[in-house]
Amino acid sequence: MIRNVLRSARAAAPLLFFCLLATCSAQATIRYEISLANPEQHLFHIAMTIPGVKDEVTIQMPAWNALYQIRDFASHVQEVTAFSGATKLPVEKIDKQTWRIRGSGEITVRYATYWDDPGPFGTQLNSHHAFINPAMILMYVPDRRAEKVVVTFADLQADWRLQSPGRIITLQAGIPKFTWMEEPNYDSLTDSPIEVGKFDGFGFFAADGEAPVTVVVDSDNWHRFVIERQLRAICEYELKLMGGAPYPHYTFILHIGSGAEGAGGGMEHADGTAINVPSDEQLAGIAAHEFFHLWNVKRIRPASLEPVDYTKEQFTRSLWFAEGVTSTYGSYTLVRTGLWSKEQFLLDLSDRINDLESRPANKWQSAEQSSLDAWLEKYPWYNGPDFSVSYYTKGQILGVLLDILIRDKTNNAKSLDDVMRLMNDEFAKKNKPYNDNADIEASMEKVAGASFADFFREYVAGTEPLPYADILHRAGLEFRETSVARATTGFAADRGTGTTMTVREVDSDSPAWKAGLRPGDTIVLWNGGNPPRSLAGWTRRRKPGDALRLSVVRNGAQSELDFALGESKEVSRQIAEDANAGEKARRIREGILTGKTQAAAAAHAPN
Repeated sequence: MIRNVLRSARAAAPLLFFCLLATCSAQATIRYEISLANPEQHLFHIAMTIPGVKDEVTIQMPAWNALYQIRDFASHVQEVTAFSGATKLPVEKIDKQTWRIRGSGEITVRYATYWDDPGPFGTQLNSHHAFINPAMILMYVPDRRAEKVVVTFADLQADWRLQSPGRIITLQAGIPKFTWMEEPNYDSLTDSPIEVGKFDGFGFFAADGEAPVTVVVDSDNWHRFVIERQLRAICEYELKLMGGAPYPHYTFILHIGSGAEGAGGGMEHADGTAINVPSDEQLAGIAAHEFFHLWNVKRIRPASLEPVDYTKEQFTRSLWFAEGVTSTYGSYTLVRTGLWSKEQFLLDLSDRINDLESRPANKWQSAEQSSLDAWLEKYPWYNGPDFSVSYYTKGQILGVLLDILIRDKTNNAKSLDDVMRLMNDEFAKKNKPYNDNADIEASMEKVAGASFADFFREYVAGTEPLPYADILHRAGLEFRETSVARATTGFAADRGTGTTMTVREVDSDSPAWKAGLRPGDTIVLWNGGNPPRSLAGWTRRRKPGDALRLSVVRNGAQSELDFALGESKEVSRQIAEDANAGEKARRIREGILTGKTQAAAAAHAPN
C-alpha cells in the first residue's frame, strides 16, 4: 500500500486548475514529463528533471507499490541516460533499483519503461488507454521525497481525457503537451492513480450537497442507474457512519467487462480507488470495501507501515484489522443499506467461516502471522490451504465476533462502530499512526469498558479454535455444523496439455500411497480411459470405497495400481437466526444488521 498523505482541495474547474499550475509549477522541485507516444509499443518515455544538484544525485525506482509484494519495477526500465543541458552525464547503476549520476545544477534523467499489465495493481499503456500507478513508472530522489513534484503529459491522442483523484481535463486537438498535476511530495503522487482514454462517467454529491464523488467508467457494457444507486448508498452510509468526508473530492476509476482485463479487485488510495470487475453486478462488494479504506488503512494507519520504504518489505501484524475488518464493514454496509438481505449477509459470513476452517493452515497460522506473511503471497503455493490463511477472511470474521462481544459487554450500548470512530478521532484526525495491535486492543477496551486481552492472545496472536457458537449465540444467531462423508483419491495431480496427468503429492496414509503411487508419477490411463479433466469433479461423483485403476509411468516403466477411494469428512457450517434467542440477543442481532445501538446518537446511527 502507499503512504497516506492528505491533499489540499483542488480547483473544481479544470481551466482554473490548469492556470493555477502555470503559476505554481516554477516552485516545484522535481518535474516529470510522461510521453505516451506510440502507445501500441507499451513504452512510457519519462524525463525526470532534478534541480539544485551538487556534484551527484542518486535516483531509485520503487521495488513495491499497491500490493504487499516485491515486484522490482526497475526490471521494466530501459536506457537510463542523464543530461545537464546538452551535456551527457555518466550514469552508474549501484544495485537493481538505484542509479548514481555525477553532475551539478539542473539534471534531466531520461528512460523508458515497458508496461502492459492490466488491473488496479498494475500499469498499462496501449492504443485503447493508459492506466498508471505512478510508483511503477516514476523514479524518485531518496532524500528529496518530501519536495514538490509536477507532472507534464505529452504526445497524447487529442480525444483522450485524464482522470486522477480530484481532477478531470478534456484535451483538445492541437495541444501536444500540458502540465497537468502538482503534488506536495512524491508519496502523494504515488497515491494518485491515473486513467487516460475515452472513458465515460458521472458525478454526485454523497452528503447534502457536499462530499463530491466522480465516477470514471471504462466499459462497453455498464448500467449507470445500477452503479449510481449502489455507489450513492455505499458512500452516503459510510460517510454518516464515520462522521463526514475526510477528502475534498473522491474518484472511482472503474474498469468493467472488456475494460477489466487482468487482476480483478480494487486498490484503495487516499482520495479514490481503482476497481476491476467482470460486470457491474460484482461492483458493490468491492466498492463498499474500498470506500471504507478512506479511514481504515489510509488514515487510521498502523505505525509499522510508516514511513513508507519503497526499497524493501514493510512488515505489520495488523493487516487482519486494516484489510479484514475493512471487509467486515464492506459486508455491514451492504446489509445496512439494503443492497444485501440479512440472509445474504449470514450466507456470506457462513462462507467466510467455511473457507477459513477448510484450510489446514488455520491450525498453526494466526491472524498476526498471516499479516506478517503477506509478502509471500506472490508465490502461488503459499496461497494454498496447507500454507496460509487469508488475513482478509480471518479478519472479517474476527471483526464480527469482536463487534458482538463489545455489544454484549455494553448491553448493546456500544459497538465496533464506536471503536472505528474513536480510532478515527485519536489517530486519523491527529495525523498519527496507531501502535498496531496494542492500540487496536486498547481502543476496544476503552469503548467496551472491559478487557480483550484473552481474545487477542488466543485468537489474534494465537490459533485457538474460534468460539463461533458461543459468541454468535450472544447475537441471537445459531451456529450449525453438519458432517458429510466424501470420496477422496488421496492424491493431487495436474493435467498437462495432452491427456496425461502428473501426480503432485500423495497423502502418506492414503490407499493410493499404500498401492504405490508417488509424486512425479505420470498417469496415462484412468480406469482404462483418459484421466479426467477435473480431478475434483470426478471425485465428487464417486463414493468412498469405489475402485480406481491407474496406469502410471515412472522412470520409463509402466505399472498398474489398483486401490479403493478413501473417505474424508467434509464439515459444512451455517449461520441462521435463532428463533429462541433472548431479548438482549435479539437486540444485538438487530444492531449488527442495522448498525444501531441502544444509546446511539442520531449522528452516529445511520439507517
